[in-house]
Amino acid sequence: MKRKNLLILLSLLFLIVSGYVYSKLFSSNTGDFKDKKYLYIKTGSDYNQLLQQLKDSQLVENLNSFEWTADKMNLKSNIHPGRYELMEGNGNYKIVSMIKAGKQKPVKLVINKLRTKKDIIRKISTQLEADSSELQKLFSNNDYLKKWNIDTNQVQCAIMPATYEFYWNTPADKAFEKIAKSYEQFWTADRKAKAAKLNLTIPQVITIASIVEEETNKDDEKARIASVYLNRYKIGMKLGADPTVKFAVGDFALRRILNVHTQMQSAYNTYYVAGLPPGPICTPSTKSIEAVLNPESTNYLFFCAKEDFSGHHNFASNYAEHLSNAKKYQQALDNRGIK
Repeated sequence: MKRKNLLILLSLLFLIVSGYVYSKLFSSNTGDFKDKKYLYIKTGSDYNQLLQQLKDSQLVENLNSFEWTADKMNLKSNIHPGRYELMEGNGNYKIVSMIKAGKQKPVKLVINKLRTKKDIIRKISTQLEADSSELQKLFSNNDYLKKWNIDTNQVQCAIMPATYEFYWNTPADKAFEKIAKSYEQFWTADRKAKAAKLNLTIPQVITIASIVEEETNKDDEKARIASVYLNRYKIGMKLGADPTVKFAVGDFALRRILNVHTQMQSAYNTYYVAGLPPGPICTPSTKSIEAVLNPESTNYLFFCAKEDFSGHHNFASNYAEHLSNAKKYQQALDNRGIK
């Protein structure tokens, strides 16, 4: 009888201990939340820093139970930096296992049109661990950029608008190199041949494409607008592109370009200097680059926004016709009180 009672007692004790261990390991420790949450472990973080981060962020409800599990699973010597996705119902075992194995959730970095190097640095550094100062150093290093046949004025050339997938703790140089790989792959032998036929380098093609990109979002007009700038460039005429003025001034919201703007002394102001700017004024889309590589065959030298504000343009091959088109547009701006 005593033996039977002892067995019952041991069984109950085993169940209690098992339930305690199970609760520590597998019971939810992330609380109730609808959206996913993320734990960011910085490169070089130690165990105590991780615990402090969990305490400050309140990503786990019971820090003591997490510490108990972390100790049993030897997390102290197996911390991997990264971005870890926490979901409702996650227990300590799940969380610790992810960190030990480095099973982080990749970041989708979506790059659309970015205008300046600062914009690019801000975009990357706000979504990845990569420090903005490290990116600034890379983008200011001609020796580093020489690998892609670009210089510090042409960083935008290597940034192809697309969606890139990274681990959050990807270093700055590796992040840029992955993005630049898309740039290298884009420039096939056929595209390089088309650029050569136009007597343009790849950065020059992208620079003109960046102007086209800023001039219109109408894909059906891009090849025609490209022809205007190529025609001007071939005959040595100043490009006179309003978007380059905005870039030079640093005010991309300008609605009317005035003489005070066009007279600004800047290598990017194509009203002030002849030839192409030192580099792109944005990261152009594939369609804009293709428009430059495959321009319409025209004798147009001018274009002006249509007075109906449709986003399309009136084109002209001589200045008198252009002045007539421009007058219509200026009158439309006056009618709307746009200064």
